[in-house]
Amino acid sequence: MEARQERLLAAFHHRRSLLSSFRAAFAGLRALPAQRNMVIHLTVAVLVLALGGLVGLDLGEWAVLLLTIALVLVAETFNTALEALVDLASPERRPLARRAKDLAAAAVLLAALFSVAIGAILFLPRLGKILLGK
Repeated sequence: MEARQERLLAAFHHRRSLLSSFRAAFAGLRALPAQRNMVIHLTVAVLVLALGGLVGLDLGEWAVLLLTIALVLVAETFNTALEALVDLASPERRPLARRAKDLAAAAVLLAALFSVAIGAILFLPRLGKILLGK
């Protein structure tokens, strides 16, 4: 009976731990809209998704578009987390702290630039046809 109780207790703690992990993750998601850049990324994402619906993307194009949006949002989330961590670890100005923040921001910029390129590939031919009436 004791082994069974230990297994039940371990399962309870695992579920509790898993639940705590999800709570922490959702708390992080709720904090993101307070970040100005995340609001910009989310606004652009909504507009791009609406445009995708208007121009009639196929299933593969939707997958590429969603992955591209996810890449930018994940990059911005990591950037925000790294900035908070650097501020916590090094409240005073230090060149290495600045470099870490700059590199994280560069990752977001690269993700955003590549997303613009992918958006151009997906949307420009269709928009050209719509605007030119073909």
